[in-house]
Amino acid sequence: MITTVAHLKRGQRGIIKEFAEGILPIKLMEMGCLPGNEIELVQVAPLKDPIYINVNGSHIAIRRAMAELIELEIIEDSPLL
Repeated sequence: MITTVAHLKRGQRGIIKEFAEGILPIKLMEMGCLPGNEIELVQVAPLKDPIYINVNGSHIAIRRAMAELIELEIIEDSPLL
C-alpha cells in the first residue's frame, strides 16, 4: 500500500518511495529523506501541524503540506510467533 507521510499514525513506519511533485527541499534530502530510507512518525503537534518524523535517527519537524509530497510504502509489523 502506497501512502504519504501525512497519513501515517503515530509510531507507524514506512519506506520512502518517491516525491509526488518530484521536488523536495535540499535540506530534507541532506537529512536523509531519500528514496529507500525508513521513516517513522514520532509525534503530531496539537493543531496537526507540524509533524515530527524520525529519519536515520534524526528527528525532523516538517509541515503537513510537505509531508503530503513524500510517498512511501507502509511497513507492516509482523505478528510475534
